[in-house]
Amino acid sequence: MASQGYPAIGLLVLLGLLTNGIAVSQSHDTASLNRTSFPKGFIFGTATAAYQYEGAAFEDGKGPSIWDTYTHEHPERIKNRSNGDVAVDQYHRYKGDVRLMKKIGLDGYRFSISWSRVLPKGKLSGGVNRAGIKYYNNLINKLLANGIQPFVTLYHWDLPQALEDEYGGFLSPHFVDDFRDYAELCFKEFGDRVKHWITLNEPLSQASGGYADGLIAPARCSSWQKLNCTAGDSGTEPYLAAHHEILAHASAVEVYRKKYQKIQKGIMGISLNSNWYVPFSNSTHDREAAQRSLDFKLGWFMDPLSTGDYPHSMRALVGDRLPKFTKEQSELVKGSLDFLGLNYYSSKYASNSHRRNPGNASSYLTDSHADTSPFRNGIPIGPRAASDWIYVYPRGLRDILLYIKKKYHNPLIFITENGTNEFNNASLPLKEALDDSYRIDYHYQHFQYLLRSIKDGVNVQGYFAWSFLDNFEWGAAFTVRFGIVYVDYEHDLKRYPKLSAHWFKKFLKK
Repeated sequence: MASQGYPAIGLLVLLGLLTNGIAVSQSHDTASLNRTSFPKGFIFGTATAAYQYEGAAFEDGKGPSIWDTYTHEHPERIKNRSNGDVAVDQYHRYKGDVRLMKKIGLDGYRFSISWSRVLPKGKLSGGVNRAGIKYYNNLINKLLANGIQPFVTLYHWDLPQALEDEYGGFLSPHFVDDFRDYAELCFKEFGDRVKHWITLNEPLSQASGGYADGLIAPARCSSWQKLNCTAGDSGTEPYLAAHHEILAHASAVEVYRKKYQKIQKGIMGISLNSNWYVPFSNSTHDREAAQRSLDFKLGWFMDPLSTGDYPHSMRALVGDRLPKFTKEQSELVKGSLDFLGLNYYSSKYASNSHRRNPGNASSYLTDSHADTSPFRNGIPIGPRAASDWIYVYPRGLRDILLYIKKKYHNPLIFITENGTNEFNNASLPLKEALDDSYRIDYHYQHFQYLLRSIKDGVNVQGYFAWSFLDNFEWGAAFTVRFGIVYVDYEHDLKRYPKLSAHWFKKFLKK
């Protein structure tokens, strides 16, 4: 395992679970834990994103997205200077991929629509690309023909470049109107068959990564951060971008509820990502810091969708830099949720902080007055994956689900992402590369905590592993692998089910 960047994960995680009061058989016996352990109708699937999977970046009338531009104009910011021009070529290989999903026994497939593939200029006035509409119709029909439910994400980080050029994308209220129009086009074209819609994937990541730390497109940040990014204002832009994301989500939901939901009988949600935060100590200050950390991650979006306004801690600490909802906007946003999609990967410790950032500039990065870290006294909260933002802590899934149940009145939840990764080691023989027993460990343990959460009354009705295939992992590109199916990057992108895919097949056997 060490060669893949996941040293002794099985033993380490097993010890961690025993400490947390759950004993796990290293055989991961599917006789004692399988799909029948979960409520009838529970959906098991995998999750994907258009830019990471499709390829065909400039084919069949597709317009450029901000990620097409970002990877081509700033290849130095991407590992191995690569891009998603081809990705794993699902645009041309979707039929075989769907056959493989069926063979594994998946119930659902969460994928995103590339906005610029159906609206190359981002707007209805710029023309609809019928070739793009045809592709998604074909994909949806193929899924349904194989008994797989489509879960469609309308936006997964690939804003049409035309809208970024015209008005600065998320920084303008015009984004709200254009997103609503784009969403309605998708309802019209696909809504007769799609019954689960997700407006935005991880709006937190788009706001913070795109406008605070400069790690994802459009990669803006303040100059004092001295990062290789486009000049911006990390003290205001993340909050402005997030504000428009929330309004765009609510506007799309409003259109769907007024014009399509009764006829199409679907439901709408949003996928939010958050760590669970464990207080560094039992002190009041650290417990309050853990709560603020949750407010500035999950609460930033979930509070407005539940109450019509941001968390009190954000109002107090961010001040006038945090936009205000008008009375009409507050009413629009409040309750604009049929279900919550939760993306959970890892947890951190949180401690109180009064630090300020360099240059005397206010920044989203320090506004919460909390320091967060996967380490406490030099000991990690759990084993590290290949990516340094994943430290395996399965208990955190149950903790955050119970928190959501209590704070947000037990909404319908789908776990829309959960997974782990390994380094891409091109020197490994194929047989060894397919042995991802640590990934089986990861899912098995999370399933146990998920099942306990359901027994505790949390209303979870589905789980989507990230991810189906190895893929283009944003700035890390092809240097890490998240898939339960191996993609041979050196030999025509051929697909090989990993050990975890075979385990899932046994787990899902009906």
